[in-house]
Amino acid sequence: MKITAAVVDKKGADFEIRDDVELAPMGPDDLQVHMVATGICHSDEALRIGDAVIGYPIVLGHEGSGIVEKVGPEVTQFKPGDHVVLSFYACGNCKNCLRGIPTQCLNYAHNNLSGTRPDGSAHFTENGKPVADMFDQSSFTTTTVVRERNAVKVDKDLDLRKLGPLGCGYVTGSGTVLDTLKPKPGDTIAVTGTGAVGLAAMMAGKISGCTKIIAIDIVDSRLQLAKDLGATDVVNSKEEDPVEAVKKLTGGLGVDWAVDTTGVKAVMEDTIQMLAQGGTTATIAVTPHHIDVDTWNDLCVNDKKIVGVNMGDSIPQIDVPRLIEFYKQGMFDFDKTEKFYSFDQINEANADSRSGKTIKPVLVIDKDYVPGK
Repeated sequence: MKITAAVVDKKGADFEIRDDVELAPMGPDDLQVHMVATGICHSDEALRIGDAVIGYPIVLGHEGSGIVEKVGPEVTQFKPGDHVVLSFYACGNCKNCLRGIPTQCLNYAHNNLSGTRPDGSAHFTENGKPVADMFDQSSFTTTTVVRERNAVKVDKDLDLRKLGPLGCGYVTGSGTVLDTLKPKPGDTIAVTGTGAVGLAAMMAGKISGCTKIIAIDIVDSRLQLAKDLGATDVVNSKEEDPVEAVKKLTGGLGVDWAVDTTGVKAVMEDTIQMLAQGGTTATIAVTPHHIDVDTWNDLCVNDKKIVGVNMGDSIPQIDVPRLIEFYKQGMFDFDKTEKFYSFDQINEANADSRSGKTIKPVLVIDKDYVPGK
């Protein structure tokens, strides 16, 4: 089946929308999904420019939402017409999946970052040659085929154009707080970087009952949005030392929890210094940068910790519906970070994401989609 897809041919190349990409045939536990929209994530850009590598040519995208067109004979949870949000694939059979931690699936890298389907076959081809995929999903397409475990069913009365980023950016930021750090009511938290992931983490801090929620960035408009979404305090780290500012805001103690979404070396190191005794920082950005840590003085003396978190330690089939419920109750206004672009504006949308002009660009692939139908 031929589809339209945005292809990156080589490291650093622009996206090219092509009509001659061939989609793999469906397997027994597959869904064929008509794509309505997809978010653009920093991870897509990291792969496009080569900070992380799967292979080229490649169809990127992993924050898709759409409508099921066909299902394989072994599919039990979905039917044609269902509305879905797509996320990562976990095998469901390894010991970590069976323990309920799909983000630690022992086959995670092979299933999501090998460029092929979990069975090793090509997801896409062009002129008979394999084209790599991402997250066994590749949502920068008009149609894709995914495994049943990639999909999360959502209510049809919701606007699918808004929902795709729940499958990665929003569930990563919120899950880091709700599923990994698990702050208690009355705790304090700082978030460096107020992009989609950082704002999701910040809103999750508010949902958790944190009484100090400090957003740190260098763009005033983003900091204002952070305040609108629940930050108790904001710090422009271009104008003041963020560590000193956090200490001042917390009576000299520092915060119980910190989340870095920037991947910038100095900023990641700052999150360690702004922690209170016994505090933990989660560094979750896709980044080529390393940090320098004095394990005794930076960590051991004050019992501080650094944790890495993949995809917010989330279970998408549980966490995405939970975020939607928070959204319905006005507690997780993720759509305030989004801006819609048409599919043929993909390079403009990606540039706006890169520059910070747009927090969460969403490509509307199906221009005829009507919300609620």
